[in-house]
Amino acid sequence: MAPKSLLYTLFSTLSVALAASIPQTDYDVIVVGGGPAGLSTLSSLGRMRRRTVMFDSGEYRNAPTREMHDVIGNDGTPPAQFRALARQQISKYNSTSVLDIKIDSITPIEDTAANTSYFRAIDANGTQYTSRKVVLGTGLVDLIPDVPGLREAWGKGIWWCPWCDGYEHRDESLGILGGLPDVVGSVLETHTLYSDIIAFTNGTYTPANEVTLAAKYPNWQKQLEAWDVRIDNRSIASIERVQNGDDHRDETGRQFDIFRVHFTDGSTVERNTFITNYPTAQRSTLPDELSLVMVDDKIDTTDYTGMRTSAPGVYAVGDCNSDGSTNVPHAMFSGKRAGVYVHVEMSREESNAAISKRDFNRRTLEKQTERMVGNEMEKLWKRVLDMHRE
Repeated sequence: MAPKSLLYTLFSTLSVALAASIPQTDYDVIVVGGGPAGLSTLSSLGRMRRRTVMFDSGEYRNAPTREMHDVIGNDGTPPAQFRALARQQISKYNSTSVLDIKIDSITPIEDTAANTSYFRAIDANGTQYTSRKVVLGTGLVDLIPDVPGLREAWGKGIWWCPWCDGYEHRDESLGILGGLPDVVGSVLETHTLYSDIIAFTNGTYTPANEVTLAAKYPNWQKQLEAWDVRIDNRSIASIERVQNGDDHRDETGRQFDIFRVHFTDGSTVERNTFITNYPTAQRSTLPDELSLVMVDDKIDTTDYTGMRTSAPGVYAVGDCNSDGSTNVPHAMFSGKRAGVYVHVEMSREESNAAISKRDFNRRTLEKQTERMVGNEMEKLWKRVLDMHRE
């Protein structure tokens, strides 16, 4: 029989081998971003008892919005209220936690000795955290022009998503803000809600932009005529709020804002609401620091399964990724999808590690048995020889 110390050493070695195959980290998953996408990921992983932490910098694209719409079960819910309730419900999953601080950097770590890898995140206070996987729900920022009054009204009568805000201003006078090439797209999205539409192109109605628009919509002029859309190319000096829809609503939920557009020539035009066509940018520098492949300034997830990015172990959810939709239901869907795939990916790794452990255990015991049996036979043979000599 093998000595006790030998068995202890053997199984200690096996334990070390298993630990080396699965990195020992603070968390299974780090989620960066506390909006609907990050919350959905946190919920999904929490329900599978994955050790998951969500970092929330307190920056949200829809923070200025009066209320969310087209979110089944939460239609009309203010974004802050939605997030608070989500946090409360997720808190019952004991494996999850939320830290209200910004993550400044994330670094992939290759442990060549253990043949594994993990991630190290550092927050704004310099505290470090490690995890096996990372999910980015870091979102976008809208690049709003520096027009006086525009930013102040953002999300409150001036918006970019007709599904999110258009219905509450139905049958009112609509203005389209942005460049000429985007006018027809906005009309096609909104013509069932509005019949009084003016596109304020702010000096972008140029021959070059006509060519650009014609490449997308060859009959663009006839389309605008069909919907009686007018184009006003005067330069905008400011947008003044005359009436706040927060204080003027009806029983059906309609919001009655009034805005006065001031042009540089001194003239004005009034509108009730505006749809905008302004560019966006990544809110966080993390995608760039992680060298993720980008598509039109979005994190590329099109060629990868389950919201995976080009970097192993890194996922992207919500507005920051490239799957072509930016709204709360999409964010929740992408977070859920990533949560499922992250969990299964880790489970596969754990399964492979368990198989490797069994194989290692079997091979090690076989070799140890051969050595022990060989030693015992040699001792026995020596005893037989000694007895024969006697």
